[in-house]
Amino acid sequence: MPIRRDDRGRYVEVEPRRTEETAWLRCRECGELVFRRKLKETNHICQRCGAYFFLTAHERVASLVDADSFEPLGLESTSPDPLQFVDIRPYQERLEEAQSITGLNDAILVGRGTLDGRPLVVAVMDFRFIGGSMGQVVGDEIAAALEYCSQEGVPIVLVVASGGARVQEGLVSLLQMAKTVAARNVLAEAAVPFIAVLTYPSSGGMLASVGSLADVTIAEQGAMIGFAGPRVIEQTTGERLPAGFQTAGFALEHGMVDQVVTRESLRAELARALSVLQGGTHG
Repeated sequence: MPIRRDDRGRYVEVEPRRTEETAWLRCRECGELVFRRKLKETNHICQRCGAYFFLTAHERVASLVDADSFEPLGLESTSPDPLQFVDIRPYQERLEEAQSITGLNDAILVGRGTLDGRPLVVAVMDFRFIGGSMGQVVGDEIAAALEYCSQEGVPIVLVVASGGARVQEGLVSLLQMAKTVAARNVLAEAAVPFIAVLTYPSSGGMLASVGSLADVTIAEQGAMIGFAGPRVIEQTTGERLPAGFQTAGFALEHGMVDQVVTRESLRAELARALSVLQGGTHG
């Protein structure tokens, strides 16, 4: 699902109309219309300009782990509604719609699998689910996955695609930052490898917490990496931002990530990083 910035500089979803137009997607870089089925043959990359379209959580998992090796960990919990939140629609209605559209319980898919025969856990976010925002369920599942890996000695790969904390859950959503960081510290004490992959977008509470605490942090080419939107930052600081601010290349130049990798190369780079972190060899 495409995104845009609202008048406060936040990233928000733009729902496609439920017509035959959904069979076609418009590239956000060059404006080219691309047939949805054709994208699957190009790894969801625009053939005209090379820009990346969003991958769903299931598509991302399929692109990273060995075929038929993925098995969900079954960590599902229920989203609270502590504020009985309603904007133009009730929060529970939005949850049900997002679950119907994505086939997910919430904005993350967590499971075991193998990569080149090496066991690992993958936790993959899906931006289609309320902007990939982190509420209690996302926090619960990330924390549970990290704790599982700590106990089993299995490395974890977290793929971030998030607009930040889930405002509909208020303070509960912000508490997930502390909870996931605590679970990450337990993983570090167990000396189990943790790799984060930052995609478009990687922002807000996810970036400000567990998303920035990996042993190796890889940015996918085309990623947007930053805590808040550029307009919000400029209005707050009163300063003009440098060119390329919040791009993957800018993050690499300023030490925020260890590597920028194309989508086609991501699987191989993850396999190599895991091999190094686990003391093995990789050709």
